Amino acid sequence: MIDFAIGICLGIALSAACGFRIFIPPLAMSIAALTGNLTLTSGFEWIGSYPALIAFAIATLVEVAAYYLPVVDNFLDTLEIPTAIAFGTVITAASLGEVDPLLRWSLAAIAGGGTAGAIESFTSVTRLASTTTTGGLGNGILATLEALSAITLSLLALLLPVFAGVVVLFVLSLVFRRVRKLRRKQQMRRF
Repeated sequence: MIDFAIGICLGIALSAACGFRIFIPPLAMSIAALTGNLTLTSGFEWIGSYPALIAFAIATLVEVAAYYLPVVDNFLDTLEIPTAIAFGTVITAASLGEVDPLLRWSLAAIAGGGTAGAIESFTSVTRLASTTTTGGLGNGILATLEALSAITLSLLALLLPVFAGVVVLFVLSLVFRRVRKLRRKQQMRRF
């Protein structure tokens, strides 16, 4: 039961990191699996292979660099929301250990995919606001903060998964409160 709880925390935290940058968490997982510091669920061993490591490393470099290109960054956000949800789901499924497949994929989709989608949506809206208010000049700062957040959260998830899971849940609660507050303000303006 403890391993299952740790797996959920690990999956949620890595999924949240996918919301910042999709390919950094699977790259971290691949490195951890290859060095013997992470055991992947059966059927997901391919994440810990050298071809996967190379593919994730190249994809990470391309993704991180692309977010520094004006216009491309906003375009990528539209593509990355569904991709982040898919990666968050797979990463969580790979972290849960040997459990019933229905439970694995249900939790993976809801917790992992939902977390990745929520974070990616929030970063997308933040980038759009930055583009609107700064003409895109502030987007490079956001790109750097998002990449650093993905790296930090991935490392934290692999080293202290329960703590990372709690941090993610706290951040998600702040994001949802902020969204609710903004919606209330919008409703008040309509009247």
